[in-house]
Amino acid sequence: MNIAGIIPARYASSRFPGKPLADIAGKSMIQRVYERVLMAKTLTHVVVATDDQRIADHVADFGGRAMLTSPNHQSGTDRCAELAAHFEDAEIIINIQGDEPFIHSEQIDLLASCFRKKGTQIATLIKKISNSNDLFNPNIPKVAVDKSLNALYFSRNPIPFQRDFPENQWLENGEYFKHIGIYGFRKATLKELTSLPISKLEKSEALEPLRWLENGYKIQTAETVHQSHGIDHPDDIQNALREYKHLL
Repeated sequence: MNIAGIIPARYASSRFPGKPLADIAGKSMIQRVYERVLMAKTLTHVVVATDDQRIADHVADFGGRAMLTSPNHQSGTDRCAELAAHFEDAEIIINIQGDEPFIHSEQIDLLASCFRKKGTQIATLIKKISNSNDLFNPNIPKVAVDKSLNALYFSRNPIPFQRDFPENQWLENGEYFKHIGIYGFRKATLKELTSLPISKLEKSEALEPLRWLENGYKIQTAETVHQSHGIDHPDDIQNALREYKHLL
């Protein structure tokens, strides 16, 4: 099974312009992501998908592979879909966040393992929630799953609602998962997804996978023990360095 790992990277960002080129202990963010992704055992190809020549040149400078995409894409999913056609031998496309410089390669391999099931169309990762701050934080998407770990719904609110218990007892009496934002797609499915308009549920929660669920696609999940931390603001870099100093 050939798998292409694609790392979308935009230069423009309202909160952090030029984020992929930001220095993290002597290396750019995109270089750190790229090097961590190369550690995965399951990827046949690794490429950065960017709409900016500066990022493409920088990736080439450190020996990586980058390809330019249209500047008009609305999401990393669309950017991945454009490049997927260039990898004729790849059956699976994995979309890896370009702002997670300390991603665990084991997460990529775990996601890839979901496609051993022939029926898997889309896959993503979840992690058990262990504290109330995460449970009630609307910036951390939550996922409800069925017995086979297929996603039932994504929400910024805690799901399921615990009718018979106060909020401070929800974790004791229920199982909750956060969504880890890395996706895998069968190539044909990815092409189909890019033609779907924004759905009502997606617009309501501002969560892209709801578009896919609302259109009848199944999303297989796998539970990871690793946490992923994205860099959304310059201040996040120092926090990440303190937490992941052992990975430098």
